[in-house]
Order: sequence, then C-alpha cells, then structure tokens
Amino acid sequence: MGADRPSGEEEQSPSQRFAAARKQRLHANSAVARFAESVPFPLDDFQLEALDALEADTNVLVAAPTGAGKTVIADFAVFLAQERNVKAFYTTPIKALSNQKYHDLVATFGESRVGLLTGDTSINSEADIVVMTTEVLRNMLYEESSTLHALRYVVLDEVHFLADRYRGPVWEEVIIHLPQSIRIIGLSATVSNVEDFSQWIESVRGKTTLVVSERRPVPLEQHVIVQEDDSTEPELYDLYRHKAEQQQTLKLNPELVNRLEQLDRRATKHKDTGRNARFESRHPHSRPRSNAVERHTPRRWAVVDELDYLGKLPGIYFIFSRNGCDQAVEQCINAGLELTDDDEARRIRRIVDEMVDGQLSRDDLKTLQFSKFRFALEEGFAAHHAGMIALFRQIVERLFEEGLVKVVFATETLALGINMPARSVVVEKLEKYDGTGHVALTPGEFTQLTGRAGRRGIDTIGHAVVVDHHGFVPSTAASLSSKRVYPLHSSFKPTFNMAVNLLNSSNYESSRITLDHSFAQWEANESAWQLESQMDTLRSALAGYEQAFACEYGDFKSFMSIRMELADAQKKERRELKHHPFASEKERSRAFRNLDRRIAALQEQERHHPCRACPDLQSHLKWGHRWAREKRELDRISNRFDSRTGSVARRFDRICGILDQLGYLKREEPGRGSAHGSSTDYELTDRGQLLRRIYSDQDLILAQILISGTLDHLGPQELASVLSSLVYEARRGGYGGVPRHYPGGADGVVAQCAERMVSIWGQINTLCEDEGLEPSRELDFGICDIMFAWAGGQDLSMILKESEMTGGDFVRNAKRLADILSQIAQAGPYLGEPGAELSQSATVAADLVNRGIVAYSGVD
Repeated sequence: MGADRPSGEEEQSPSQRFAAARKQRLHANSAVARFAESVPFPLDDFQLEALDALEADTNVLVAAPTGAGKTVIADFAVFLAQERNVKAFYTTPIKALSNQKYHDLVATFGESRVGLLTGDTSINSEADIVVMTTEVLRNMLYEESSTLHALRYVVLDEVHFLADRYRGPVWEEVIIHLPQSIRIIGLSATVSNVEDFSQWIESVRGKTTLVVSERRPVPLEQHVIVQEDDSTEPELYDLYRHKAEQQQTLKLNPELVNRLEQLDRRATKHKDTGRNARFESRHPHSRPRSNAVERHTPRRWAVVDELDYLGKLPGIYFIFSRNGCDQAVEQCINAGLELTDDDEARRIRRIVDEMVDGQLSRDDLKTLQFSKFRFALEEGFAAHHAGMIALFRQIVERLFEEGLVKVVFATETLALGINMPARSVVVEKLEKYDGTGHVALTPGEFTQLTGRAGRRGIDTIGHAVVVDHHGFVPSTAASLSSKRVYPLHSSFKPTFNMAVNLLNSSNYESSRITLDHSFAQWEANESAWQLESQMDTLRSALAGYEQAFACEYGDFKSFMSIRMELADAQKKERRELKHHPFASEKERSRAFRNLDRRIAALQEQERHHPCRACPDLQSHLKWGHRWAREKRELDRISNRFDSRTGSVARRFDRICGILDQLGYLKREEPGRGSAHGSSTDYELTDRGQLLRRIYSDQDLILAQILISGTLDHLGPQELASVLSSLVYEARRGGYGGVPRHYPGGADGVVAQCAERMVSIWGQINTLCEDEGLEPSRELDFGICDIMFAWAGGQDLSMILKESEMTGGDFVRNAKRLADILSQIAQAGPYLGEPGAELSQSATVAADLVNRGIVAYSGVD
C-alpha cells in the first residue's frame, strides 16, 4: 500500500497537490500566466479556475461575495481580447458603474483604446474595449449595429440584476440574442440557485463553467448598537457569542439579549412612572391603560461618534430615505463632530474645488447649496443618494475612496457595485419602504448592504452594525446574516418593442422559440415537472376508478361528467352571475334565463341517461364521487401546468394580436406550417418600424401618440412639456398626475394635448386588459410646467425654487426626457410627411432640455 511511491518522496496532501498544480499552470506558457504576471497580487483559486475556463473558450459564470475580486475575471476577458485582436464589451446596470469602469480601463489601456456608451454619453464608440449600460448593448443587438463586428467577449457585471422588476429583462434579452460566437462572462452575487441559472445559460449559449466562491476575502463580524438614553454612551455588542464559545452553530450573544431585556424593563418603568404620575393628578380614581414601550433608538451622530472612538471608521451608514441621509449629515454637524484633521480638510477642499471648477455656474452651485455640501465634506461627512446630482455623488465617492471622508450616509442604491468598501457598514433599520408600504429586508438585500464592509488588503475584519430600533429583535438580524445567499428569479416578459424587434429579424415561429429559451420560461418549465408528476398520479387514480364503476348499462364516465357540469352550473355559475356587474337589468335577466335553460337541459340528460337504470347505481356512485373529486383536482393542476408551459410565448401571442389589430404588424395568409392555426408569419409595417425605435416602458402608448398626430405642430418647448408625462413618476409625498398649471392655461395647446394623450393611454390599456395583459402606469403630467420652463431657458435656481424636486431628481427626469426626444427624432421618418417637422422639433427640444447641469455627464 503506497509502495509505488519513489523512495524519499513524501505523500502530498490534497492542498499541496492543488498548490503544485496551480504553480505548474502559472508557469505554463498561457494567457493566464501572462495575465497573472501583470496583476500586483496573487490570484485566488476561484479566480484561476474562472481564468482557465475563459482561456479554454467557454462561457463563465462567477458567483462570489462583494469584494471577493470578481472583476479580475472581467479584466482577464479584456486582456484576452487585446491579445487576440478582438473586441470586448463591459456592461453594467447603472451609468455610475459604467463611468467608474471606463476610468479604470483608461488607466490601464489608454484613452484611445477604450470607449464609453451610456445613452447620454458616447466616447470612442468604435474602440476595441467599450464600457456601456446593458440597455445600450440590447439596443445594438436589435439594430444589428456595426459596432458589434469583431466582438468576442461580453462582461455582464452584476448579472443577478436580471431579477430587477423594471430593468431586469434586458439582461435576458442580451444573453439570448448575442451571437453564439461571443463568450459571456457573468459576474453575480452569491445566489442560492446559481446552478439553475448556470444551466439555463448553458442551454442557451453552450458550454458554461460555473465558479462559486463563498469565502469573503475579509471576514465579517456582526454587531448591534444600543443606547439607554441621550445622556449615556452607545454600547456595541456582538450579535453572536464570541468565537471561542461557539459550538457547531452560531448562537445569539446572551449579553446582548440580556441587555435588551434590561433596557425594555427600564423603559417600561420610566414610562409607567411618568404616565402614572400625570394620570393620577388628572384621574385620581382610575387606572392608566398599559401600552407598548419602545427602547431608546441610538442617535445617528452618537453611533458615528462611538464607531470613531472604537476605530471602526470609515463607514457607510445605510438609511432608507433620502431626507434621512441629509438630516443625518446635519445632525452630525450640529453635534459638533469632526472626523478630519486640518490637513485632510485642506486636501478635501482642494479636490472638491478642482472637480467642480468649470462644471457648474455660480448660480447653479448656490442653488444646490454647494457651500453647505463642501463644509460637511471637510468635517468628514457626506450623503449619497439619487436626489443628488451626479457630480456631487462622484465627489463623495472619490473622497471616500481616498480615505478623506469618514462616514457616508447612503440609501441602498450605493450597494449596487460602486467601488466604495468601508471598514464598517451600519444598517439603521431592518425594513424599508418599497413604494407601497414598509417591508422587511430580504437576506439578499442585507447581504448586498453588508458586503461593503471590510477593505481587502487594509482591514483584517469587516464590521456589520445594526442599530437598535423600533421592533428590533436579535433573532431577525441573525436570520438575515446567516442566509448569505438568496434565490435569483427572472422578471422577463415580452414587450411591444421586443416583439417588433424579434419579428424584424426572425419569423413568428422562430421568435416564439427564442422566447421559450428565456430564463423565465426555463424556471416555469422546471417547476412544471412537479405538476406533471401529480397529473400522472391523478390520471392513474382516475383509470382505477373508471374500472371500478364500469357499467354494462352505459358510459358511467359520461354520466358523472353530466352530473359535475350540472353541479357547477347550479352553484358556481349562478353565484358568479349573481355578483356580476351587469350594465343593465335586461342583460342580467337574459343571462339568468340562459343559465336556467342550460340547467334544465342537463337535468333532462341526467334523468334519461341509461346508467340511471343500473341496479348497482349506488355502488357505482360511490366510486364515481371519488372519480369526480380527483377529476376536479386534475383539471385544476392541468390549468396550472398549461399556464406555466409556454407562458412567455403565449404573452408574445397576445402582444402580436394587439399589434396586428393596431396596424403595426401585417399578418400573412395562414399556411400549413402554422403550429397555432393562426399564421406562419408577420410582416412589420411602417408603424412597426417606428415602434422598433422606441425603447420605453410606455413604448406602444408613445407610438400611438405619434401616429395619431397629437404632437404634430407642437413647438419644441411644448413637446418637451407634454412628453415629460412619459418619464416622470411622482415620489411618495410629491405631486403627481397634473401640474400646478398647464403652460398656456387650461385651454392651451399643452392641456389639450395632454387630454388627448390620456385618451390614447386609456384605449391602449383597454386593449391590454381585454387580452389579459397588465395595464401600463398612468401618464403623469406633474412636471410638464417645470420642463416647459427649463426648455424655455429658465435657470436651475428658479426651477428648483418653484418645485419640490431635488437637483438629482430634476436632472434624472430631464435626461430621460432628452432620451425620449432623441428617439422621436430618429423615428420621425417612419411617420410620413408630418414626421419631418416633428423630428426637427424633437431634435431642437432634446438640445433645449439637455443643457447646463443636465448635459454634465460626469465622465471627465
């Protein structure tokens, strides 16, 4: 045993053998070895595994925690592309990430070899390396852009974003439609069903290597911070027992649990004492009511001060409210906290002034309260949220990365991949407002937030701190922190724009097959096999019952079917008619008369059925009732099964039906090759070609508005005003629906145009509801007066003064509006003669909107 080993050679352990193989691989004449030499740190095993797979010409999906080094794999794809003289695209979900990656690649390869495309920014678009948002790549694929020539590698950063309700489907469109010669590199958070996701990618794109790493490069410790009252110092407790005391599973820290119980008792005693004294003075002969008592919530500035004292800064403090982030900065300033020294404050001022110089006017800076923003930065604090303009967010990001700003109060959008790791991450609450109500954080959201804690190469430990708050119990935090993975589910569904783009390059049947390859359908099919198994079991049971009630007098199965139909008509259908909102009493009476006639006919069939004369009728009915019960269950499960299999393609069918009805598609004559009995193909009309150019969640509504002539003869200002309704969505507490006033008054051209647009929106929604499709969101004219003023040249100071919008909200809506206007300018030729004038007006309007602070891209 083991005698074959050469004398003097010791047996190697598995880790030693792996290390030897790794060393041999790195010394081999390979692209991986050459790339490894250019990296200033040793590559991890999961990185090497992914690099090997990519060099071997397979698709690669990497799932690893935030900060683990996934981008190294993406960088190798770019490296390979350069070595092989082909193109590489790097896609991200948001423009901020695209801008950041663009700068990183420029620093490595130089400006001449790197491009950037983010919808409103185009730099060196034909470069060999192009960074872009995923939507830009999707649009390129549909337009069959020449920029795609020689493309070999596509990086899909934050690919788990395809679960996003609004923008997620774009990722699936890209994965499905990219040519098979292109290799994709998907970078994902650690999701629990990553194997399923990888299998789907392989089913669509061929051999795919899945690389999973669960290990955080910097270990994470979980804490809870409590405070008895404002007169005491905050206290930081470990969430779990100290490691030396841990057994096989993590257990809550008993000191934390005891301290929270103690604080509850003191809070109750303090409140009862005060309440009883007040109550007795007013009602000496009554007993006070008991009501819930909450512990004191630590003040934000006190939490920051304690973390600073403990040496756990820099930190990111997540607050799920823009106003909360801004207020937190003010609270720290008012409390007199200073986290920077004089030298750091001078460096901050110099960097800020350099970044702002020449970008914004003095009036804009004053309007945006720049002096207040800079003062907070110099003290070491900053907010970071979507309500800020891009330049201010970029300033915060740079200063935090350089270690000058010590605390950033941020909304959860900061967790989406921007390179801002910290020593500590503070989560203020374990719930957030999702647009409809307050909901608990999911394990995935908690993992995404706390993933920022721990700077690789700087910190030996990262710290995740939950602030004690209303309703907090330690077990909730434990349940979130112990579930570091979460499932990834598709949000994909065909849209009107997607339908015409598919049919522009494929026939109807091929388009349906393409949609059947979506991850959404793959998931539906995977869940359908369980239903199929249940159906098989039920069919077997039904066959047994049918054998048991076999009747020589007639078909007992048909007898039971008549009885089931009769029971449904007498109970279910009559109940449904009773509650149906008929348009008139006449219609109601007619419906009930028809039902009564059908019930009478069924009763007649049941009475005269030959099985009625069978002497064993009661015995057969015993088995028949069981058969009926299982038959109803089979029908129910069959409906569920049918709704899942082919569900994506069926939605496509409904969309095509609407487009056919409205003249966007022209149906060819039915042919023998049709799988649906409808038609073998559709042809795009000029309207269909118009719709292809409109990328918006209101795509069909905008196309119908354009075709109707509603926008014809509008001036650029008026056009910008009414079209803002397609991009604007009022935030909670904001104003929406209608503006404070319509430009030109209630009888003016803008108000009249808005009325016609709402009518078109209603017509389209009726068609969608008739086809079983969800309605689109309402048009919101809440800022049409603001955009009219901005397009007319009004200053930012007046715009923000007269509205409730923040600078960031205004800029974001204006950029989206400029994008819609540019799309209309490109689509104009498909509107016939009126299109030329509208196209010109849209081009001018886009320029009027995309000026000043709106035009600033933040790339330079």
